[in-house]
Amino acid sequence: MEGPVYYYERKLGEQETEIKSLTAEIELLRNFAFVGNSPNLEALREENAKLKYRLNILRKSLEEEKNKSVKSMININSQLQDIFGRAINAAFPELENAPLAVTPNQQPKFGDYQCNSAMSLTQVVVDFSSPNIAKEMHVGHLRSTIIGDSICRLFEFVGHEVLRINHLGDWGTQFGMLIAHLQDKFPNYLTVSPPIGDLQSFYKESKKRFDEDEEFKKRAYFCVVQLQSKQPDIMRAWNLICDVSRKEFQKIYDCLDIRIIDRGESYYQDKMIQVVKEFEEKGLVELDEGRKVVFPPGCTVPLTIVKSDGGFTYDTSDLAALKQRLVEEKADIIIYVVDSGQGGHLQNVYAAGQMIGWYDPKVTRVEHAGFGVVLGEDKKKFKTRSGDTVRLIDLLEEGLKRSMDKLKEKERDKVLTPEELIAAQKSVAFGCIKYADLSHNRMNDYIFSFDKMLDDRGNTAAYLLYAYTRIRSIARLANISEEALHKAAQETEVSLQHEKEWKLGKCILRFPEILQKILDDLLLHILCDYLYELATTFTEFYDNCYCVEKDRQTGNVVKINMGRMLLSDATAAVMAKGFEILDIKPVQRM
Repeated sequence: MEGPVYYYERKLGEQETEIKSLTAEIELLRNFAFVGNSPNLEALREENAKLKYRLNILRKSLEEEKNKSVKSMININSQLQDIFGRAINAAFPELENAPLAVTPNQQPKFGDYQCNSAMSLTQVVVDFSSPNIAKEMHVGHLRSTIIGDSICRLFEFVGHEVLRINHLGDWGTQFGMLIAHLQDKFPNYLTVSPPIGDLQSFYKESKKRFDEDEEFKKRAYFCVVQLQSKQPDIMRAWNLICDVSRKEFQKIYDCLDIRIIDRGESYYQDKMIQVVKEFEEKGLVELDEGRKVVFPPGCTVPLTIVKSDGGFTYDTSDLAALKQRLVEEKADIIIYVVDSGQGGHLQNVYAAGQMIGWYDPKVTRVEHAGFGVVLGEDKKKFKTRSGDTVRLIDLLEEGLKRSMDKLKEKERDKVLTPEELIAAQKSVAFGCIKYADLSHNRMNDYIFSFDKMLDDRGNTAAYLLYAYTRIRSIARLANISEEALHKAAQETEVSLQHEKEWKLGKCILRFPEILQKILDDLLLHILCDYLYELATTFTEFYDNCYCVEKDRQTGNVVKINMGRMLLSDATAAVMAKGFEILDIKPVQRM
């Protein structure tokens, strides 16, 4: 088929022939004492230079297409993307990087696919995890952290720039009592770093004094005033407390492989003044018993932006954060991964942002990705036997212990090296904890059970990891290298004749469409369901269609069906990309 490169090469050749002819003609004329160049020749040379430049771009583009990684998997609607992309560029030449979205049509009578390019997706802000300084991360932070990270990975996977924000609770009245307690317990804290590794106990001690000692309470309030005025010694104490907390949080994030940028409530303190001023200047503030409140349209509960004592509130900081993300970060999408109980509050904040004109919901997507709570196997809130909230670090350590027990039960410690065994332990433990959460509809509560999540039967990470390892081992057992598979992918025609081949092939091709759906509704369990379906569909295929035929007596490979090997490789590649989004780490051997 004649493509654009062939067209330009042919035209270039024709023009080079004409240039040679004109050059010869000029030389002939010069021999007869004529001087000067032909205007026609100069025009041709200029056009020729442009053609060569265009040809080089096309050749480079073709080379990049050939060298694309599996991550840019060719899918069933890629040609439509190309067609619509050219059409949009022709209609709106002034737009750079015009948005392009081609998706399956939900109503077949109107066609198989539709193009939705009304909204530009350039930068995503995702607000997730958000623990409080001086308090330990507990099981309640698990869902926000896991769901938020996977949403970030999804948007990053499809090519968007994502700002991962950890909205820390690092400001407020509680810091007055913490600083006052620090001053009493470690009076030399300005010169000697205080050993306050156990912040949970430190917090409980200061809270007890705050509740029982009126003199201490007064000092605590005074420390708050000093903190708000940024008195140097008080700021030093505040930073010490924050640093200890961040180090503890980072241990959790390192275990779960979470990348996140800390941006606490303190970051927005100066911006809150401007937010209040803006609402006042636009006549949107009402006084209510000394408080300054805002009534967003359609909301029955007002937002309190200034307390009666003149202080700011969570409402004020959330409004300041929203404005900063819209105005300074210029975000096209803002996603708040916060428990469903905060839904009403967030809707008030969004409505206020629209009312004051910070954003238009038809242009900018501001969305709450809410989620239910984690329940114990008794279907009550997940707590320890003593009734305390489960510490997240304890839960992760328990997962590691149970994962190792499971691997030893399967005698994997006898076939894996010590390094491989540790890698498998972490992969199974953290992968299973994440998958158990993500495989449930985030809107619902879910029951936390180590026994169920470590089960290698059914829709679990353990099953998928074993399935993936088994699929990857097929090429190794057949002595087919990665290079040979890549070469075969370029040269071998995959013929889908058996019904199980067709079923697997169609399932593989649905992967991009699954991702598009999740981008729309942020329900990651759809990806988990798809990966489980893909794994079970592969099992049906493998049981009915041989990939490698061996001699029953010698065990030697006698025949390889390369087309089916490529189907196996494609299945593993799609699973690996799904794992990448869910942050499940497969290992070579399990």
